Amino acid sequence: MLSVQIVLFDGFDLLDAIAPYEVFCAAEMLTENALSVKLVTAEGPRSVSSGTNGLKIEAGDRLDPVRPGIILVPGASGPVEGDGPNSVPSILGRTVHTALPGILGKALEQKDVIVATVCGGSLVLAMAGLLEGRPAVTNHLGMDLLGATGAVPIPARVVDDGNLVSGGGVTSGLDAALYLVEREFGPRIAHEIERLFEYERRGTVWRATGMAPIPMTGGEQKAEKQAAIKVGTTTDKTQQEFAFDGDWDTTIATPIGKLQVRLSIVTYNGVVHGKAVQGNETVDFLDPVLQGDKLVWLLKITKPMRLNLKFEVAVDGDQMTGVAKAGMLPASKLTGRRIL
Repeated sequence: MLSVQIVLFDGFDLLDAIAPYEVFCAAEMLTENALSVKLVTAEGPRSVSSGTNGLKIEAGDRLDPVRPGIILVPGASGPVEGDGPNSVPSILGRTVHTALPGILGKALEQKDVIVATVCGGSLVLAMAGLLEGRPAVTNHLGMDLLGATGAVPIPARVVDDGNLVSGGGVTSGLDAALYLVEREFGPRIAHEIERLFEYERRGTVWRATGMAPIPMTGGEQKAEKQAAIKVGTTTDKTQQEFAFDGDWDTTIATPIGKLQVRLSIVTYNGVVHGKAVQGNETVDFLDPVLQGDKLVWLLKITKPMRLNLKFEVAVDGDQMTGVAKAGMLPASKLTGRRIL
């Protein structure tokens, strides 16, 4: 018997979880109990408040990462913008710091377990560093954030990467679940569920197989690339260019707490170089470039979650101010002072 575990967490999106639940329940009925469906949490049986007006759903079991079958992770429900406690970024950030990502990491190591996600569910895994280098999809509003975690964003309705199957926006839970039913039990069962629900799946399931398409690059993109300043490209030496040089003691105010980071910046041969030190971790700036009176760079961080942050800072004497941004997450304010 195939086990299907649908994971609930505080603030989960109802449709992300319940639409696949109904699909799998229909498959259970049509296959004479060839699969079983459970609502689970990382903590065990409990009442779980959804992000949709706080509606509560009872989860009856604890998530088992080694049980053969399918584990499905929904996204969150709430305001997309802002950093309030009920916003999607805040809910996802809190979920990343529960026991759930560790359990899902163990599940991905099992050869007979498929981890599926709907909407922001892929971001829970990605922000925990579990999807680096892997193709996946999420809600279109979160695709930039997905890419910022090191995952490979694929703008498809459903993406199949072997033991990882991800669905895009909220209603894609129907498509992802129907695809998983077809993958496990064949097209006739999936087709019968479509007839029962009076619903037809949308889009083509993306897989890394077959002939790759020829990249289509427009002239505008080429012009942007030619105009961009690359690492190693020299520029005219100006006073502004050296304004960022030195060691900086900075504080980054993120939605989940403040980070103390030391920045070391030096310019030589017209090229800006930089390092960021947080605790015992040192990370090089990626693609630092001067844009007017601001210095812009990418930084790959692993704490408090795995992200590629885009920094944009300005200096006034020995004071530094700016922001760090990743996708739909609220921008984090950076302040600092030169210490050397």
